Amino acid sequence: MEKVFDSKHFPKADALSAWEEIIRDAVMPTDFRLVGIKTFRGSFATASLGPVQISRMAYSSFCSIRTQRLIRVSDPECLQFALARSGPHVIEQNRSNASARPGELLLFDSSRPFDSYADGEALLLQIPRRVLPLRAHRLDRVIARPLPGTQGTGRLLAEFLTRMARDGYSRTTQDAARLGTVALDLAAAVLADHLDRAAEIPADSRQRALYLCVTAFVQRRLGDPTLTPGEVAAAHHISLRSLHRLFQQHGTSIGSWIRNRRLEHCRQDLADPRERRTPIHAIAARWGFPRPGDFTRAFRAAYGTTPSDYRHRAHQADG
Repeated sequence: MEKVFDSKHFPKADALSAWEEIIRDAVMPTDFRLVGIKTFRGSFATASLGPVQISRMAYSSFCSIRTQRLIRVSDPECLQFALARSGPHVIEQNRSNASARPGELLLFDSSRPFDSYADGEALLLQIPRRVLPLRAHRLDRVIARPLPGTQGTGRLLAEFLTRMARDGYSRTTQDAARLGTVALDLAAAVLADHLDRAAEIPADSRQRALYLCVTAFVQRRLGDPTLTPGEVAAAHHISLRSLHRLFQQHGTSIGSWIRNRRLEHCRQDLADPRERRTPIHAIAARWGFPRPGDFTRAFRAAYGTTPSDYRHRAHQADG
């Protein structure tokens, strides 16, 4: 992400007006007023991913107001998903008043007036309404209402935004477009789940979101050797045949995907200096290989060497 504002680079008296200018250009025109403090402190970083934009924001205590006059001045016609990371976040819009705790999501609309109060950190996903495959009038039920960011598709969206803010992305047009599609699919899935309107989401978007849900579920269960495709299918309310078809669309099978992810985690741990004293069989069991012989055979087939030889060479290279 590109950092475009840090209050440390401005005189104290000018920091709030500079912030207001940055937010006007990068997000939308909004009036700001400090609450209980005399000097504004904050930072702002942003990245464009195809049609959507992700921003990382930190700020000291303020109220922000978007009026009909400011909407007439400029309206990006975007929906904004805010993921609260720390501090209080409160917004009043569309006759609703919502307070989001850290880890919760808030949806608001650039085309409607709002009043808000914030102090802390948040991630912001901006989505042009024209690319969101849901009818605008249905969104009234979720505007300015807290949505969970720790379960279901909300958890996937929150994890995706957090990863983008932390790690960034490859700055190629193709990668940005691909990640933008992921963000849009997840945002649409979150809204469709809460509106009970999954049928309005295009089939390809539903399939991409389902694949992300399934793989995230499996990632959390990789250490469980009893995990079966049938259990994965049941957890997502789909048939076993549909599950196999989903992974076939990505050129693999559910069994191969699980085995490859487990082996990759084992490979990483074997090369990690912090795991140098952890027995190989313990690392294997950690990632769902309870029988050492099965793990050794699978590792050799995947990487052309035994786990012990791989670990030895990796630590030799580290000195």
